[in-house]
Amino acid sequence: MILVLPAVLAVALGLLVGGRLERLARLSFRRVELVFIAFAIQIVAFPFPWLPWTTGDRLAVALWLVSFAIIGVVAWCNRHVVGVPIVAAGLASNVVAVGVNGGRMPALPSALAAANEQYVISNNSERVASPHVSWLVDRWAVPEWLPVGNVYSVGDVLIAVGIVVVVVVAMGTG
Repeated sequence: MILVLPAVLAVALGLLVGGRLERLARLSFRRVELVFIAFAIQIVAFPFPWLPWTTGDRLAVALWLVSFAIIGVVAWCNRHVVGVPIVAAGLASNVVAVGVNGGRMPALPSALAAANEQYVISNNSERVASPHVSWLVDRWAVPEWLPVGNVYSVGDVLIAVGIVVVVVVAMGTG
């Protein structure tokens, strides 16, 4: 799911309710460097097509799960920030869905069809008709008018809501 959009919408909402960007700029997160490490690991696991390497399937899944664990550590270190526990709940939801379904996020065929996606396996996602814990898997299509859309899960929604809460609360009101 595109997480930049919730952040942009959160800033707009924060301004609408009288929040200030200066307050958001003062928000301090602990262990931010780990976020960059987690993203780098994901790029190693699922490289862009123009990068000069490929990563084997089992190693890619293992690296992806390691990146989840690192983000979990960041969430734990920042649990005092309002909204971060919501992000952590979304992350945990996605980890459960991935864990009980063999290491990839299942995507329902109906969601993939609605998103005009045809893949069986794409990076960390896999088309699955009857996944375990189906309420947690990628089950909805991102609306067509959003760029780079695909499918998303309950966990993705929680992560987006958590981002909005973090930003709006940090910006304050009036």
